[in-house]
Amino acid sequence: MLEHRPRRRRPHARPSPLRAAAVDDLRFIRETMERSASFTAVPGWGQVAMGLTALGAAWIARQQTVPSAWLQVWLGEAVVAIAVALLSTRTKAQKAGLPLTSGPVRKFLFSASPPLVAGAFLTLFLYRAGLVRDLPGAWLLLYGTGVVTGGAFSVASVPVMGACFMLTGAAALFSPPAWGNYFMATGFGGLHIAFGLWIARKHGG
Repeated sequence: MLEHRPRRRRPHARPSPLRAAAVDDLRFIRETMERSASFTAVPGWGQVAMGLTALGAAWIARQQTVPSAWLQVWLGEAVVAIAVALLSTRTKAQKAGLPLTSGPVRKFLFSASPPLVAGAFLTLFLYRAGLVRDLPGAWLLLYGTGVVTGGAFSVASVPVMGACFMLTGAAALFSPPAWGNYFMATGFGGLHIAFGLWIARKHGG
């Protein structure tokens, strides 16, 4: 009879250093992609600051008696808002360990830019045509369009905010001209603050 010999268990092979390094690399890539996907482009607290400056600009603009002075106030506010947006974006990108040239930031800016550039040309056209009263609706509508298109590469609340801007702009276009400044305060002030607080709470600043 054949003698039954118990099988010897082979010792488990230890993972090679190369395989362990590959696993670490994959984990790093996955975590980086997750951080990139949740990056909100313009941070929440930055939006809150933009909203507060817009409310101040709305109050100052309301005191102006000529259209050119009203326009100068809001153009000055646009410069301030752009500076706040760039600074807050840079700060949040650094905290997240992402360069400003990273995919989500670059895609957001490239997607949001065309409507904003169109808004700049439309501003000049409407001003020369003596239609300054139509600027609030045009600005809110085009800004909202830019936020919607850029928000496709951000968290879900960003395109929702853009849609709210578009609705506010559409309402401004079909409302009495005297209401324009109130729509500006509601949009660039109120919506920025409301959504900024939501993003800061849900997505870390």
